[in-house]
Amino acid sequence: MTNKDITKNTSGFVVVSDLVPQVIQEIRYHSTYNFIGDRIDGYEEPVAILTKEAARALRSACNELNVKGYRAKIFDAYRPACAVRHFVMWGIEDQDIRMKPYFYPDLEKQELFAKGYIAKQSSHSRGSTVDLTLVDMKTGKEVDMGSPFDLFSEKSHPDCMDITDEQYENRMLLQSTMIRNGFVPIDCEWWHFTLADEPYPDIYFDFPVSISALRT
Repeated sequence: MTNKDITKNTSGFVVVSDLVPQVIQEIRYHSTYNFIGDRIDGYEEPVAILTKEAARALRSACNELNVKGYRAKIFDAYRPACAVRHFVMWGIEDQDIRMKPYFYPDLEKQELFAKGYIAKQSSHSRGSTVDLTLVDMKTGKEVDMGSPFDLFSEKSHPDCMDITDEQYENRMLLQSTMIRNGFVPIDCEWWHFTLADEPYPDIYFDFPVSISALRT
């Protein structure tokens, strides 16, 4: 990836909650509860940002989920290129494995790249990818998906059969809803979806995750 493929232009992006006010946000990379254990570079505010097209499609998906008694909870959306570099440098140089028991208990750090759990270029940096789960509107709790967000394990693969029927049905409810509304899943993370007709398929962005970045 060359520098010309990276831009800080924010004109095609929106704050997700402006279009989808019912969405819940728990932006993990702004916190220290993630697979590295530190706030990730570029995450200045715990806010979800997406391209306008992805946010509109997500709004349609969320409206459908609301009718069925669920709200969407976002763990990550747009991810700056500098955050991906943070991941890569941690994987290559950093000896810290303090979060291993929580996020990659059965793998070594170096395997996270080889097995596709961490990419050296992320679709998140193109702005139309979102990581999310479902919250039951009656209980206010996340539905049981059989594995937590960012557990790097075969148990997180959407088609994993080593989970209960209810957990699998929950995954398929999320997946089928997202697919109907224009998103494409991946085979190793039940929470990860990219807009099929993403507006910037070849451009990676590197502005900070903050409301002010979009409004200046």
